[in-house]
Amino acid sequence: MTAPQRTAALERSTSESEISLSIDLDGTGASTIDTGVPFFDHMLTAFARHSLTDLTVKAVGDVHIDVHHTVEDTGILLGQAILEALGDKRGITRYGDALVPLDEALAQAVVDISGRPYLVHSGEPAGFEYHLIGGHFTGSMVRHFFEALILNARLTAHIRLVEGRDPHHIAEAEFKAFARAFRQAKSLDPLETGVPSTKGAL
Repeated sequence: MTAPQRTAALERSTSESEISLSIDLDGTGASTIDTGVPFFDHMLTAFARHSLTDLTVKAVGDVHIDVHHTVEDTGILLGQAILEALGDKRGITRYGDALVPLDEALAQAVVDISGRPYLVHSGEPAGFEYHLIGGHFTGSMVRHFFEALILNARLTAHIRLVEGRDPHHIAEAEFKAFARAFRQAKSLDPLETGVPSTKGAL
């Protein structure tokens, strides 16, 4: 029997942004990203590559005002696409854990494809949220993106910065750790024949 394709293609249009997005959870990590926010493009590319999720994102937003709306709306749409692509979640591993270094930075992420959205995010140094990375992306957008994604994908995730000084390294380590944990959680377990929950549904 051929496994169902775990793909989704969605669009979102508001007065603040217009976004089209497609994903393939069983891809190779190929990506085409254009959000108008260069550092965010870099982070989404890292997410795609390290989660082995093919990802295409085209976003046009009011970045002349702030990157906030574009980052949030992309997180919302990506979360919705992940939820759709996962389908009934039959055969998935469900849990994933990753510890990822980037020079002096070290981040850990634990993901549960639980159907219950919950984010625990800790460890970033004081002032990180105010730092402009690349001159346009504030550190606060890291948490804001994960909140939007996790709420809409209905994941449980713990993301913790263990060590870190450079804001670029901190953000990238967190994105890569989440990607690696998600990669494990979404993977198909050859020993799992149903939905990995005693409730029978996720």
